Amino acid sequence: MNDPTENKSLRWQAEEDYPELCQKLRENLSEVNDPELGLNIIQLGLIREVTIEPEIVTIRMILTTPFCPYAGNMLEMTREKAEEALDRPVTVDLGLEPWDLSMMDEDVGNEWGLLYP
Repeated sequence: MNDPTENKSLRWQAEEDYPELCQKLRENLSEVNDPELGLNIIQLGLIREVTIEPEIVTIRMILTTPFCPYAGNMLEMTREKAEEALDRPVTVDLGLEPWDLSMMDEDVGNEWGLLYP
């Protein structure tokens, strides 16, 4: 089984300068689940980018569907878990990029019977 804190298919720019902080962030964000799919937001690849500055962190997140009934809760939980991990204010920006199955962690996709080229 795969590590639920890692999405090997997506690396954030912030990981180059802050690898330890990003690892802690991934661990905390792996506790935020999409209740409909039963997978966490890291496994699903919903966190598209993280920008870490001295005073604030900005997270760009997308949803699996534009009309997700859990959007408000997921965005707020993401912000709370990120602030807990990074000990600084966090802003979560909702991206408009459409989500698709290829954004999932490859190991999770394989468990679902999806094949990647």
